[in-house]
Amino acid sequence: MTSKKERYKDKASRLVSIMLPIICTQIAVMGMNFFDASMSGQAGNVDLAGAAIGGNTWMPIHTCITGILMAAMPQVAYFIGAGEDHKIKDTIRHGLFLAVCFAFLVVLGGCIGLPIFYAKLGLEPAVYRIAVWYSFGIGMGVLPFFCMCPLRNFVDTMGYTLLTMKIYLLALPINACLNYVLIFGKLGFPRLGGIGAGVATGLTFWIVFCLFAWVVTHLEPFKKYHVLGLPKLDWNKIIEYLKLGIPMGFSIFMETSVFGVVAFFIAKFGTDSIAAHQAALNFSSLVYMFPLGFSLALTICVGVEYGAKRFDDALEFIKVGIGLSILVSAAYMLAEYLGRDLIARIYSSDANVQTIIIKLIIYAMIWQVGDAIAAPIQGILRGYKDVNAAFCTGMLAYWVICLPVGLYLDYYLNHGMYSYWQSLDLGVLVSMVLLTLRLTYLQRRFHREANKIDC
Repeated sequence: MTSKKERYKDKASRLVSIMLPIICTQIAVMGMNFFDASMSGQAGNVDLAGAAIGGNTWMPIHTCITGILMAAMPQVAYFIGAGEDHKIKDTIRHGLFLAVCFAFLVVLGGCIGLPIFYAKLGLEPAVYRIAVWYSFGIGMGVLPFFCMCPLRNFVDTMGYTLLTMKIYLLALPINACLNYVLIFGKLGFPRLGGIGAGVATGLTFWIVFCLFAWVVTHLEPFKKYHVLGLPKLDWNKIIEYLKLGIPMGFSIFMETSVFGVVAFFIAKFGTDSIAAHQAALNFSSLVYMFPLGFSLALTICVGVEYGAKRFDDALEFIKVGIGLSILVSAAYMLAEYLGRDLIARIYSSDANVQTIIIKLIIYAMIWQVGDAIAAPIQGILRGYKDVNAAFCTGMLAYWVICLPVGLYLDYYLNHGMYSYWQSLDLGVLVSMVLLTLRLTYLQRRFHREANKIDC
């Protein structure tokens, strides 16, 4: 009989084998944002500020939609655990159908609404121009970006996260080269500054989508599922997809959109503050790829065990995953604190901007303490198909508590731009506590069900 220590060791090995490629993939994804921010910053503070406004507008939109499309992941994991592989094709095809619909709505809404929205922010004319055209550059890749999401979820949940990692690691240097050429006007191209970063990212999305499309149509075991193609529309399946996806997408939106809103409040403090906020946020997003990697890996592992009704195995994955996430977060936060001066210099050569970035990194580290626990638990709840709790938690923590507290610290206590980072720290800590309570409740419920099955 396998000992408890050996079971935990096996769970840790399996989790890490899925998680490490996911982390590398997510770092590559954020690496594209890193190149956007750092290269735009080297082109000038105005370019960085314009790209920051455009990026902060795009971030909540794309994370919300990709969160909805991520419903494919717990569904596919459940089908694998339950031995219902034949249902996978319809799930992915309906996900692709929804991706096309969302892309159309986002592009239409962006073309009509973004110029008007940016005009009302009171931006400097140069920042306004860069923000608008950066967003239109991103818009070139909205369709492939959304369609790529169900395909990536399919590949990852099948256990081939290493393949996804290779695709994104290939795309990263391509994106960096496109940024270099378009931002600084190399190889005969005009110098586009921050606008070039948006165009480069939009083109990169097309490349990544084509790579995933080739993988699922030419390589086994994906080829046999025939996931690419027009679905035979079943509105019940679309409703089922959206029942899972909408709470997932909006729970992510609750968290990411507050950063976008905060950026607009910070805009009144000037270009240097916008640039520093974007730099600190960009680096924090890069670091967030570690807890996000744990989150996605736990969705897959817990989802499979949940589908197979192996509740004790799911609990072991949970204990291992959260423990490893805390350990890893302690290591990268120490490195971040020691290297905060270097981080600031990477993003800007302006001494004033560097000083603000260094202060914001300290606040970002407090945020990361909460995320090290909250993000894995969100992934666990997705694996259990318990998606409404995360949505309600995000609404309460970030919009009922975080944003009003930030406004109070700014307008009544005069904490300046730091008000909003202080409130963000409070929001994530509240989220961590509420999600922990929800997971504890679920585990007790599943423990009772497991005892009934044994009886």
